[in-house]
Amino acid sequence: MMRILSIKLLMLFSFTFMMMPSKAQLCNGSLGDPVVNITFGSGPNPGQPLKAATTSYSFLAADCPNDGYYTIENRTTNCYNNTWYSLTADHTGDPNGYFMLVNASYQPGAFYLDTVKGLCGGITYEFAAWILNLVKSDASIRPNITFSIETTSGTVLQSYNTGEILASSSPQWKQYGFYFTTPVNAPQIVLRMVNNAQGGIGNDVALDDITFRPCGPKLTVQMNGGTTSKEVCQGDKTSFAFSSSITGSYNNPSYQWQVSKDKGVSWTDIAGATGTSYNRLPTDTGAYLYRLAVAEGDNISSLKCRVASNVLSINVQPNPDPKISSNNPGCTGDTLRLLAASGGATYLWTGPNGFTSNLQNPVINKITLANKGSYFVALTDALGCRNRDSIDISFIVSPVANAGADVAICEGASTSLQGSGGGTYAWKPVNAVANPNSVTTIATPSDTTSYILTVSSGGCKGYDTVTVFVWKKPVANAGPDQVIYEGNTVQLSGAAGGTAVSYSWSPANNMNNNNILNPVVSPTNDYTYSLNVSSTLGCGTASDNVFIRVYKKITIPNVFSPNGDGINDTWNIAQLNTYPEADIAVFNRYGQKVYESTGYATEWNGKYNGKPLPVGTYYYVIDLKNGLKPFSGWVMIVK
Repeated sequence: MMRILSIKLLMLFSFTFMMMPSKAQLCNGSLGDPVVNITFGSGPNPGQPLKAATTSYSFLAADCPNDGYYTIENRTTNCYNNTWYSLTADHTGDPNGYFMLVNASYQPGAFYLDTVKGLCGGITYEFAAWILNLVKSDASIRPNITFSIETTSGTVLQSYNTGEILASSSPQWKQYGFYFTTPVNAPQIVLRMVNNAQGGIGNDVALDDITFRPCGPKLTVQMNGGTTSKEVCQGDKTSFAFSSSITGSYNNPSYQWQVSKDKGVSWTDIAGATGTSYNRLPTDTGAYLYRLAVAEGDNISSLKCRVASNVLSINVQPNPDPKISSNNPGCTGDTLRLLAASGGATYLWTGPNGFTSNLQNPVINKITLANKGSYFVALTDALGCRNRDSIDISFIVSPVANAGADVAICEGASTSLQGSGGGTYAWKPVNAVANPNSVTTIATPSDTTSYILTVSSGGCKGYDTVTVFVWKKPVANAGPDQVIYEGNTVQLSGAAGGTAVSYSWSPANNMNNNNILNPVVSPTNDYTYSLNVSSTLGCGTASDNVFIRVYKKITIPNVFSPNGDGINDTWNIAQLNTYPEADIAVFNRYGQKVYESTGYATEWNGKYNGKPLPVGTYYYVIDLKNGLKPFSGWVMIVK
């Protein structure tokens, strides 16, 4: 059955020892930089085969190799019905980083073999490799790998067995390794990885990041106060004393302090810094890492023989840049806005006229000449780094506009507006202004208006306001004409308008008070009254008339006797003849009209169609056609 790649590490051990898992023996002291670092590279799938003689397995350019095959991949996907884990990256997560994918051979044996050259003689090294069991669920055959370090003549210097590598609930890379010492005169060694288990269902692994690193005594360094990192500000004059301690020892140790300016990617020896301590002097801005390298005697000159301490970090922060600026106000009276860069923990502004502020962006409204000059800001960031900047603020004095004193005019009149204070002038609103851009202009507003004068000079402007109060002319309204009956009274409905006016009625005949707008009058005949309104401010007079129509009062008798005796023979209605348009109608008790007339030039004699009406009660309606309510009632004919 096809199976997931499994990495089988070959070591020369007895069969009994190979079946017993041993405890990893990674270096307990300090390590040097990797002398050998096999990452298998990176690139698109699949990668290139390993060099000849490195493995006895056959290369297969496929994501899921068969038993006894391997491939170089940057990922695996759904191998063998998804019984393998799908890996999306190598052990370190490098972009498109390769790893070796091994599907174990049916027979145990070596699957990785390499000769490592250039090591230092008589030096202890840590060997380590990262292994991942590809099978999702625990199988009957589990990976079991032995690592062996040998001389080129086949003598085993050290070996290590992983024991059975069990399946896990998720893909887990695990580091295995041990340390060994190279022969003094034969530093070249052979690395062998043996797969102790048989192939079949299970026993499939991924291999990555094989390293050899010098291993030495535990080397620890620190700086002032026992710390290992420090943040300082640009220009800080503090010197930092680095000290070291070693647990264990070399026979003849040599020391070298190193610095890295690229986050530990590369290290540079510090000239003359070859003691157990080092005094670090102030530097320019940047991130600095320091460590102490130690080796036996002359081996210090070889990077492959050194071990290194923990890392000390000093980050020299650039002082903050306040980047001060402003809105560049041009004229007095403008608003000055001072601006500083963000990121400050505190701000302290100082400036002319005793100005101080703790705001990042302070504002000064309506600046004057007293605000002219240099402004300074001291910005302090969260680390305590401080920087200072300044800006010069200069502006032009705005012209002082003068629109003159407020003035009052009568409605319909004009007035002269006189400005001063600048080079050019503009009056607003422009309506009712003869020349809005002249220093002197004529204004004829219909209502009270405030004019704003803008005076411009040198690019700056000044403003002033003058109000022209418009006194309204007198207005008289005596109200509608009215009608009354003689002897009655009526109230006039007068109204007066205008600014500061007085009023009176004339003539005052038959009037209760001629100095109020709504007097009560009782004329005996038709009459005309005049309402006279005068401005107390000299803006003229006005008058209006109201006509009172006085109707004569008629007297309607309730009985007359048309019997020819010359006494009360007709229905004599006094004053009815004064209403020539009046309509008179008389009805019997059955509603029959027995008399009608327009006007009353001839009095009714009690006849209907030339014949006397019988004695009785009759009903009348008299409409005087004067807009008043008609009269109605009864009249009796007697003999």
